[in-house]
Formats: sequence, structure tokens, C-alpha cells
Amino acid sequence: MTLGEHRPTGEAGPLAGLRVLEVSTMMAGPYAGTLLGDLGADVVKVESPLGDDSRHLGPGIGGERSAFLSLNRSKRGIVLDLQRDDAREVFGRLVATADVVITNVREPALSDLGLDYEQVRRHRDDVIWVGVTAFGADGPYAGRPGIDFLVQGYAGLLALNGDPGGPSVRVTVPLVDAMTSVLVCTGALAALHSRALTGEGQRIDVSLLDALVHAQAAGLGSYLVTGEETPRTGNRSLYFAPSGVYGTRDGKEVVITCPSQKFFRNFCTALEVDWVSDPRFETIEARLEHDDELDEVIDARCRCFDRDEIIARLVAADVLTAPVNSVAEVARDPQILHNGMIVTVDHRRVGPVSVTGVPVRFHGTPAGVRIPPPVKGEHTREVLSELGYSPERIAELLAGGAAGVPGE
Repeated sequence: MTLGEHRPTGEAGPLAGLRVLEVSTMMAGPYAGTLLGDLGADVVKVESPLGDDSRHLGPGIGGERSAFLSLNRSKRGIVLDLQRDDAREVFGRLVATADVVITNVREPALSDLGLDYEQVRRHRDDVIWVGVTAFGADGPYAGRPGIDFLVQGYAGLLALNGDPGGPSVRVTVPLVDAMTSVLVCTGALAALHSRALTGEGQRIDVSLLDALVHAQAAGLGSYLVTGEETPRTGNRSLYFAPSGVYGTRDGKEVVITCPSQKFFRNFCTALEVDWVSDPRFETIEARLEHDDELDEVIDARCRCFDRDEIIARLVAADVLTAPVNSVAEVARDPQILHNGMIVTVDHRRVGPVSVTGVPVRFHGTPAGVRIPPPVKGEHTREVLSELGYSPERIAELLAGGAAGVPGE
């Protein structure tokens, strides 16, 4: 069997036949590989003997860590020490079979390990190479280390997040990494389409900073057009009221937002109040002017109901509402479960482990979580064999430290 002939079990998926090498760590690069693997690509994750940094983060279970398990399904894992010439020879063979290479290794290590675009394309001229950086491949911040939190500062998200007059608050969900991973996939697939037309591969650069600036289109665009900076509003809206988080009788919270007069009328009907006739609240403009008073009466009325009761009332009245779910409640949410966004796979070391599912539904070529997150080096022997290495040569590579398998 050659590398390109490997097929995980289950449906083929829309990207069946696509081969991806992922040489990256933490989230933005690895999660792009995961999504491509979910969509059917044969993704081979190349790790150093130390492993992806996420292998050392988060709560542990069965000798594995939650951060890696959460981000690295649907791919095979091998260990290569790319500081060694014989490992780089193996990597060259891998590249020759691959359509896409994804890396977030920074310079000078990128070039020292033979991973930059020009070095990689020597092994396959039409390869699609995607480099992920924090701030950009060149320019005044190039080469700096960076993560989601720092980019939130540079791109203005920290300044916008939090209560008015309070300190800046980071968005704790790594949305910038997740957005970047989707842009990596988008760029790679667009380049593959271009290659199908022209026969040419290419280099692609994607940065966390650009991903978040792109997502800031509305707020940043408003400043560019009018010169006005968007103020921090907390849970409120600049344009309508009410919009906020309110407490309930059972000590939980509910989100309620009314962007039009219709929704506000429905809201008042559901809660059996006549605020529409109150001069302070009868129009959007009046409600914005008296938002403190409005929030006070809404919070008092919401505390007359348990959270599930008020959600049921508001949903029945066609009001925009949601519970403030804990993480445990998210994992039990009926719509999330119905959508297949929690999936259980059988991990080699841990046993059954649940991971997030695939957010894109293909009705002709279904996507899915195809392979459990790999133990470090789990597929090294398998992939080396597919590349044509004999059992004797594989043993030599393992003994010399150029490659690694679990437990070594």
C-alpha cells in the first residue's frame, strides 16, 4: 500500500484522495489538519520527539492530555527528528506524496529543519505550502512569538471586550486560533483548485492577526468610514435595547435581546408586562435612553422564573433568548447532540474519549471524525512502510532516533 492509498474506515468524505502533511503545534495549524482530516483527507501529523506542545497542556487522562486529544483527531501521527539528515530524507519522501503541507514553525527553525517553502517544493514542485504565523511572514512583527491572547490585544478585541469602565477582558475561547484554522483550510482548498487549472502549486501565508482583523470588519470598518471608535458595551447593544444577561430564580442566567419593536412586544407578552405602554420603553430610542431602568425591571421580572421556565415562555413567544450554559450543559444540549457535535472515538491508550464533531454537513459525501487522536508516533511504522522502507531500515531509523514510536 502506498501513502496515497491509505483510507480510514467509514465514508470516504469529500476530500478523499487528498494528502496533507501537518508539521505544527498547539491549535491554529493542527486544527486545520483536523478539519481537513474530518473532511476525508489522509492527514499525517509529523511531530518531533518532544511532541506537539499541546501534549503537555490541560488535565491528564491515561497518560494523555486533554488539549491534544481535543484538537487532533482524524489524522495519523508519526515522530521524526528533523534535526537529523536521515529523518529529513524520510520527510522528503513524505512530501513527494503530499498535496498540502501545513506548518507553524517559526524561523530560523523553519529553515534549519528543511521546512520552508522553497525547501519543501524541491520534493514536490506543485505542493501547496501553508505557513501559519502570529503576525505575518514578514513586516515589523515577523518572527515574534505570538498566541491568540496577544493578537486580541493588537487587533482591538481586548479593548472592546468587558464592561464599560472596567478592565479589558480576553475572550477565553480561542476563537482566533479556530478562525485561523478555517482560513488555512480555505486557502489550501482554493490553491488546490487553482493547481487543477494551472498545474502550479504555491505558497500561502495565514496569520492570526489577519484572521482577527478580518473578523473585526464591522467595528474597524465603522472607524475607517466615520472616524468613530466603537465603545465598550459589555452585554448591551449600541443600537437597541434590551440586550443583556439576566438572573433567574434558580441562580442561573438567561440571554435576552430584542433588536426590533416586534421582538420587544413579544417579550412583554411572554412575561405578562405592559412595558410597551411605558413612555420610557415604548420605542427603541426611549429604551436606549433608559437602559439602566429597563435592565433593572427586566432583571427583577426574570427572577420570578426558573431559567428553563422563562426560556420556554420566551421561545414560545418567538423571542431571541438563550440559556447561559455551563460547559457541562453544552455537552448535554439536545440540539448540539442532535447536530452530532459531540462524538466518541476509541483512543488507543485512553479508551472511549469524546471530542467535538464536524461543523459542516455534506449530504452526498459525509464528513466525520475518522481516526482517534494519535498517541505520539502511533503510525510511524505504518507510514514508513507505506513509503517503501523495509522492516530492517525502519528498525535502524527507530534505533538511531530519526523516527519514534509510542513509548520511545
